[in-house]
Amino acid sequence: MIPRVRLPGGAEVPALGQGTWYMGERGTEAEAEAAALRVGLDVGLALIDTAEMYADGGAERVVGQAIAGRRDEVFLVSKVYPQNASRQGCIAACERSLARLGTDRIDLYLLHWRGSVPLAETVAGMDALLAAGKIRSWGVSNFDVADMEELWHAGGGGCATNQVLYNPEHRGIEFDLMAWQWQRRVPMMAYTPLGQAGKLLRAKALATVAARHGATPAQVALAWSIRSGNVIAIPKASSLAHVKANAAAAALRLKAEDLAAIDAGFPPPRRKQALAML
Repeated sequence: MIPRVRLPGGAEVPALGQGTWYMGERGTEAEAEAAALRVGLDVGLALIDTAEMYADGGAERVVGQAIAGRRDEVFLVSKVYPQNASRQGCIAACERSLARLGTDRIDLYLLHWRGSVPLAETVAGMDALLAAGKIRSWGVSNFDVADMEELWHAGGGGCATNQVLYNPEHRGIEFDLMAWQWQRRVPMMAYTPLGQAGKLLRAKALATVAARHGATPAQVALAWSIRSGNVIAIPKASSLAHVKANAAAAALRLKAEDLAAIDAGFPPPRRKQALAML
């Protein structure tokens, strides 16, 4: 059973979902990518995260292929480019995403990162999409504490989540951003929870904990990322085996000695750090 995380609007979503960054870049792989996403749905990874940026809409088309006939099983997340995040720009970009996804609504629509458009305009666009039923909730991505505070002052108290880079290598958000969001009951979404280029998964700390549990380092990293109950992790997995292994990580319960071993290998932050981004 995949644990659930409650969003501010009341929706409960799986703590482990599926990311689609780099999907849709090669048409020859689209069917295999869609098949992997469908297997993810079969094993409970019912949240799928994508963006208009990924493969210039190609990832959204792969997701649309994957969820055809299964839309009601899916909590669908997509993102708008910052340059498209004016009031009218949000509406137009969302319509394009809906067409690529083959659906009439997006469950969670995120501002991908901050740009030059005033946040009040973006909030107005999101509110218009909510009123029209095109989206069910909205949020942001790559926002630090100062950004979140500015968003709140711009009327953005309806923000449902903030998607940021988070894994044992990148845990600066634990110093202040997490606490800021927890106080307002805004959960976090963690992108790239398995790190990049395999470096994190070769770490001795994760290998030690994995051996103790008969698990893989990737499963340990995922279990670590969702341990608070307030984080949704969205690992990408384009192979069927990896999808099933990711889902199995939900059953892994890390003990105090495991967390201590990970802290020793990847110390928690002791001071404010610049928000890590990819």
